Parts: sequence; C-alpha cells; structure tokens
Amino acid sequence: MLIQVALPVPLYRVFDYLVPEIWQTAELFPKIGSRVLVSFGRQKLVGIVVNHIETSEISQNKLKEIVEILDNQAILDDNLLKLAHWLSHYYHYPLGDVFAVMLPTLIRQGKAFEQPQDFWRVLRKADDNDFSKSAKQQKQQFSLIELYNEFNLFNNQHEILESQLLAQGVKKSYLQKFAEKGLIEHFSAIVSEQPPKPVTLKQDNLLLNDEQNIAIQQIFQAIDEKKYQGFLLNGITGSGKTEVYLQAMQPVLQNNQQVLILVPEIGLTPQTEQRFSERFSANVLMLHSGLTDTVRLNGWQACRTGQAQIIIGTRSSIFYPFANLGLIIIDESHDQSYKQQDTLRYHASDVALYRGMTAKIPVILGTATPSLESLHLVNQQKLKELTLTKRAGNANTAPIQLIDARQQKWQHGLAENLINAMRQTLEKDEQVLVFLNRRGYAPILLCDACGWQADCPRCDAHLTVHLSPVPVLKCHHCDWQSFMPKTCPDCGSTNLDPVGMGTARLTESLAEIFADVPIIQIDRDTTKRKDSWQKIYQQISANPKAILVGTQMVAKGHHFPNVTLVAMPNADRGFLSADFRSPEHTAQLIIQVAGRAGRAEKSGRVLIQTLQPENPALLTLVRHGYLALARQLLAERQLLGLPPFTYACLVRVEGRFLEKNHQFLTDAKQLLPNQATLTSLGLAVSGIVDAPMTKKNSRYHSQLLILGRNRQALHQLLNDWWQMALNLPSAKYLKITLDIDPSGWA
Repeated sequence: MLIQVALPVPLYRVFDYLVPEIWQTAELFPKIGSRVLVSFGRQKLVGIVVNHIETSEISQNKLKEIVEILDNQAILDDNLLKLAHWLSHYYHYPLGDVFAVMLPTLIRQGKAFEQPQDFWRVLRKADDNDFSKSAKQQKQQFSLIELYNEFNLFNNQHEILESQLLAQGVKKSYLQKFAEKGLIEHFSAIVSEQPPKPVTLKQDNLLLNDEQNIAIQQIFQAIDEKKYQGFLLNGITGSGKTEVYLQAMQPVLQNNQQVLILVPEIGLTPQTEQRFSERFSANVLMLHSGLTDTVRLNGWQACRTGQAQIIIGTRSSIFYPFANLGLIIIDESHDQSYKQQDTLRYHASDVALYRGMTAKIPVILGTATPSLESLHLVNQQKLKELTLTKRAGNANTAPIQLIDARQQKWQHGLAENLINAMRQTLEKDEQVLVFLNRRGYAPILLCDACGWQADCPRCDAHLTVHLSPVPVLKCHHCDWQSFMPKTCPDCGSTNLDPVGMGTARLTESLAEIFADVPIIQIDRDTTKRKDSWQKIYQQISANPKAILVGTQMVAKGHHFPNVTLVAMPNADRGFLSADFRSPEHTAQLIIQVAGRAGRAEKSGRVLIQTLQPENPALLTLVRHGYLALARQLLAERQLLGLPPFTYACLVRVEGRFLEKNHQFLTDAKQLLPNQATLTSLGLAVSGIVDAPMTKKNSRYHSQLLILGRNRQALHQLLNDWWQMALNLPSAKYLKITLDIDPSGWA
C-alpha cells in the first residue's frame, strides 16, 4: 500500500509516497488524517495523509519513502478532511496550503500535541518586609496572585497557569522579581486531561420579550430536531441579541455539546468572555491571533477533546476541530473582518454555514445591519430571518439628525451646533462618543510654499502624521515610517502643514474646547498594548462625564451605558466612493456607531455633520432606516448585475514590474473561451486594470474580474482555466491569487 500526502507547497496536487515495510501493518500504517514527515526536494516537510492507494502513476523505483509517522491516530476527522477538500475546491486553493491555514503553527511544524505548559507555584504568603514602601504596585500585583491562587487551585495544588495569571493583570516583569524574593517559583508540566464538568447556570436567564421568545423557539426547534438551519438574527442595536445567544446555548451546553461564538475583533473577546462566564459555569476558551503558539495548540487540543465547552474566537477559529459541536454563533456577521484578505481568501460566515450544514446543527448570524448577501439568502429562503425591533427594557432607539455644516461656524473641524450639543450632554454628566474613522494626527503633510506632499516611497498613498510618542510619518498600508522633516525636501520651506484630522488631532482639539473634561481616544494606536481595552473600560466607567473619540473599533458590539450623544463629523463620505459596496458598508458603520447612544435607561441621539445633506442614500438611511436603504441597494445591484445577484472571482497579480503583470493577464485572458461561449455560459470578463492602490509595499498590483450569473458555470470555467493560467511562462516571478467572492475591486 502507498499513501498520498498533501504538502504545504503552492502546487495543486497531492504526492505519492512509499511506506517502509516495518509500518506495513494495520496498526502502524499511517492513518488518513494523520501527519507524516517526508522528503520533498532538498527539504523535509510535514504533510497530511489524505488517501491510501495500491498503485501510483509514478514508477515505484522513483517513489520516496516517508521519513517518519508523527501520529498514531488521525488528528483530523472526516468532517475536517471534507472541510479541507471543500475549501480547496471552492476557493481553488492548493489542498496542502489549505491544511497549512487550518492547523496551528506547532502542528504544522510536526510538534507533539502534549506540550509542557508554564506554571507559577505560590511558595509562601508575602509580608511587609518583602516590599519597600514605594513598591505599592508590586504589593497590589502579588495580592492579585494570592487572590487568584485562592480561588483557582490547579490539580489541588498551588499552581497557576502563566497565561491565565497574566490575563488577571499581573505584569510579566514582576513574576521574576517575586521569584527572587522566594514568593513563587516557575516550573513546566504537561497537563493531564480532565473530563469537563457538566455546565450549569450561574445566573438566571433574563425575561424575554415576545420577539426574543419567538426567535428562541425557532432556534430550539432546530436544536431539538438535530438539523441544520441558518438563522439571520436581525436585531437593532441594544435589542438583546446576546440574551438570545445565551438562552439558545443553554440546552446545547447541558447536552454536553460545544458552542462556537465568532467575534470580529480581538478587542471583543474579553468582553464577550465575561458575559458568557457570568451566565454559565463552563470551560470558556478564547482564541485569537494574539496568543502564543503553545497556547493556540493547547486550545486546539481542548476543542478536539471536548475540554473547551464555550469557544470564543476570531475568524480562524472556524477551522478548529470539535469533539461535539452543537451550535455556531457569528456575532456582528456583517463585519468585513470575517473576510480573509490574503492566503486562503475565505469568508468565515460562509465556512460556518458549510460546517453547520455538514454537522447538522443550527448557525446563527447576528447583526443589526445585515449584509446584502445575507438578505439575499433570506429572500432565497436559504436563511430564516428572526427579527428584533425593540430595544431591551423598552429603551427608545436614538434618533438620527443631520447638521448642515455649510451653514455653520466651524471650530477645529466641528460645526457650532455639534459643539453646543456636546456641551449640553456633558452638563448633564453624560458621555459623548465622537466617531472619526481616521487614526493618527493628520492624513496629509503639505508644504504651503510649493505644494509638496509627504507620500509613501513604497505605496501610492500619503503618509499619515503621528505626533506621539515622537513626530513621525507612517504609512498605514506597508508600515513604512520616518521622522517628520522640519523643512520641505523640495523647496526647503519650514511651512509644513498637517492637513486634515485624525483621532489624535481631534482629541487634542476637543481638549482645547472642553478643558475640564476627560478625552478618551480609542483606536488601534491606543489599544495595541496588552490589557489596553480593560484600562479604557475602567477609565470610561470612572468618568461619567467624558468624551470618547474612536474609529470603527467602537462600532463593534461595545457597551458604553452612559453615552447618550454620538457625533459623526463627515461619516457620510463613503456614499461617494467608486466602490459599489461602499454605500452598504458606510450605512452599516453609521448605524452601528449610532447604536452606541442611549443603550441604558437614558435616551440618546445621533448627530451627523455633513456637507451633502441632500444625498439620497443618506436621507433614506436617516428617514427610513437601514433595511429600507438595503432594499434599495439590492434593487440597484440586481439592475447592474452585481453581487449577490452574480458571482465574482478576482484574479490578483502582484509583481515588481507593472508591464509583467499586464503581460500575464493578457496571456491568461487569451486562454479563456471566446466571447460567444462566455455569453452562453452567463459569464462576463472585464478588461485588465490596475488595482485602486497600484503600488503597495514596492510591488505593483493588477487584476482581472470574472462575473457569472451561475455559480456552477463560473467554477467549472475556473477548474479548467486556472491551472493553465498558472503554468504560463509569463506567470514566473509573480504572485498570482484567485479571490472567490471578493469584498470589492474598486
């Protein structure tokens, strides 16, 4: 018997290998779904066994033997293997590279599953002699360790997992100091698996309104019948979608099944974990890109063995193995971050629906602003819509008003009426959220003397001005940065002017207007450090009268109970973009940010400062709501033959020279069937164009778009054409990718 192995190489095939005679027994022969180490060229690679075969098209004397069997049993069950094959087929991506995306780093490297974990053992209690009078913070940090140790004994010993300990707020730098004092000691150990305890309720369920009850009953029916059903939980912000999630999970967890909850951002995982941990006595696992490789491997094992009962993670969590998955929840399902933008360009919502269908379990897509694709699936009866139109506690939805900035006096980029509304809100000891989707100090540095602009040397983009901690220019696309010049490099003038406004500049400007009010900046620059979100929440809670300045990060499910006014200067500019998806995304963002106002017992309001108050899309959104605009946009998409009424794939080419990109796309286009055949298949092919940002990170980007009315016809074309295109001589030295269901192309 021979085996076929999928290897992490960009080749659309699997490879045949011999199995040495010593392993040619039923007990030792490599199992399908297990890992093996093989020779490939001059290197050794870890691959996944995908098939057993009796003969090979390659003569036996040319076949290589496998080097080592890394697993006695399959690490990927039939469901995960089917998922990998489906991903490879649907996204036209090499099977070996699909496994590389699905598996944690240490598994791809061939490491053993049982990795030693780092622990700290408490040796003795601290006394006053252990800390100087000035070491107040050290004393507080060690009291956290003692408190955590008291309530979280591990294996009935005073042992604390390091990652858990740090998550409680103990600084890593202090651990070694405490060890030097003899208070704690470090050791490594392999954790033996313990069967998880039955899940119980720690808090009573909240009382549901009629709409929530109807939604819950529909979900319960699918759970009881043990069948797949996709649900679109379409609920306005603050309507209690999370409570529906919690109550839908209860019978699943009490039936010893697992629940997977996907969230769009790392910043939401601690908040979400707190909500679910408060309700259920269960093993809650968090998964995201900020974890170490060892922690991710341990999480992978915990999902696979059933140790993890509630799994909260970002998009890649959809690839994890599960012992007994019973429900998938996708929170903020409209969010663009669920679409992977490199390597395997999958959409987590689509993969979740596929997993739910194969596992015969319900999948809930929760959102206040459904994507047009989701609404289209509802119209096709492929998703069942559950609507929540009332806010929890009968709180009123915050009304949206427009401020015509053309007729106002301005101060620091804000209209006078907007500033007055903010002042009135603060006088009532309430909070204001100002939304500006542009981080940094200013988006452009301009010379007033000659018109020079600071541009990125590696991208077709302006450099953003950042003043903290030191004045620098940064590219938000390739991360290039330099110190800010004191004189213009073209004319030598010192009149360099930061033009425009980012969150840092707006924070500075608001501090001048409201000198006695805390201004809290919330963007990627202020939330990149560990525990930054926790500190921001503490700061917001400690200052009932405050102004929050944030980017789109604040739109994603955060709860600020004392925010009663949301101010949005220039939030409507996305309606003017050339990208056909931009009106949808702009409307979603406006509604999501608006939903932060008046979420508790206090009423709220939303003010949008605009220079185009007569914009039809904006007026429809403000007067009739998101769903009315969504229906209007769907009608326009159908008229123009755009997704979701057609299916798209985008050929992306990246290279050092633009003309070589064009040459490949020209050659590839010539391999396509003639126009009459394409038309008969319901397919249309665009001209060869450069990407909206042609130069990025010193590489040039070009693209070719194929649209089809029939998904099957499109994929059949790609099956035959894509391989031929990749084998073209002009494809050499280019990075060529296929993006199925792209999020945009303009």
